[in-house]
Amino acid sequence: MVEAQVVVVMGVSGSGKSTVAVGIAQALGWAFAEGDDFHSEANKHKMASGLPLTDEDRWPWLRTIGAWMDDQLRAGRSAVVTCSALRRAYRDLLREGRPTVRFCELDAPEGLIAERLKVRRGHYMPPSLLPSQLATLEPLAADEPGVHVSVAATPEQIVRDALAALELTTEGTAP
Repeated sequence: MVEAQVVVVMGVSGSGKSTVAVGIAQALGWAFAEGDDFHSEANKHKMASGLPLTDEDRWPWLRTIGAWMDDQLRAGRSAVVTCSALRRAYRDLLREGRPTVRFCELDAPEGLIAERLKVRRGHYMPPSLLPSQLATLEPLAADEPGVHVSVAATPEQIVRDALAALELTTEGTAP
């Protein structure tokens, strides 16, 4: 049996993290969590007001996501979670003590993301924060466990590309 693992689908707001993560989780029968749900009300309010989060805002949020991942791994459940994970330091915290965590960075041109954000409804993250997210983004480095996946395709193709890049199949994966 394969050891339980967690895939963190990462990228800036509007890159398609939720769509891709749900697709991966459904394809594999894995647990799923929306990283935005772990934000404090204060963080959500701050972002909705057009103010970018600081590291001090993000650390508790990242620790809460890490605790959820620990719960899944302890239970022997593989899982997928969304998290912007924009900086390497954030990803290092998410991997700390969790050797089976990998990242799936969603790559998209700024123009594509800006267009998606313009039409997105019902989310507290305003399009005006995209420049600050792009400025904060430190792409996944070659020595970090994970893959880069282009989002310039249909959602179904992006999920297939992510599964292939992560070398995950519906056969032989941990429950």
